[in-house]
Amino acid sequence: MANGRHTIFSKIRRFLKIPLSEKLNTLEMLYYRVKGAQYYRRILNRFGSGATLYRPAVLSNPRFLSVGDRTMIGRSAHIELIPEYASVHYSPKVEIGNDVYIGPNLYMVCIGSITIGDGSVLSEHVFLHDSNHGFDPARGLIMQQELVGPGNIVIGRNCFLGFRSAIMPGVTLGDHCIVGVNAVVTKSFPAYSMVAVVPAVVIKRYSHEENQWVRVS
Repeated sequence: MANGRHTIFSKIRRFLKIPLSEKLNTLEMLYYRVKGAQYYRRILNRFGSGATLYRPAVLSNPRFLSVGDRTMIGRSAHIELIPEYASVHYSPKVEIGNDVYIGPNLYMVCIGSITIGDGSVLSEHVFLHDSNHGFDPARGLIMQQELVGPGNIVIGRNCFLGFRSAIMPGVTLGDHCIVGVNAVVTKSFPAYSMVAVVPAVVIKRYSHEENQWVRVS
């Protein structure tokens, strides 16, 4: 009992020594872990054990969103699930797996299905959109045309999506894929692919024989 009390007092002393800004950040994190989890479990389809979704966040129709265990979604996420647009009905569903890390400023729009596999990492400012606006010149204003799609998006397990990368409609990335900084992924790639540039192409593949990423000639 004495050892436990000593450990608690040591933690309190360490906490009191850190700068005020760090104290506020720590308290805010604790608040969102406790109160935020309770709130998100009420409004989301599923909010897993140990999951964190930091505020501010924009969640449109969150009842169609599922977040797995121990997953973290950073600040300023914009996740828009659209069940109706321009008088057309859709069936959106976003499923984010377990142990996923998503950095700040995620932008995701879904009218069909977006799936992110267990253990994947999305860096800052990542963009995922499973549809496009209608661009028919004969049908009037763009914002009044129905959305084109869906082109379902699947991100496999243990993938990494780099800073400002964009995943476009209809893309499937196999397990252990890596997407480079600012890459725009317009087509699907198999597991163990490293892709980069605009539009994204394979630059390396993982070799199990050599236990390393090997450049594609």
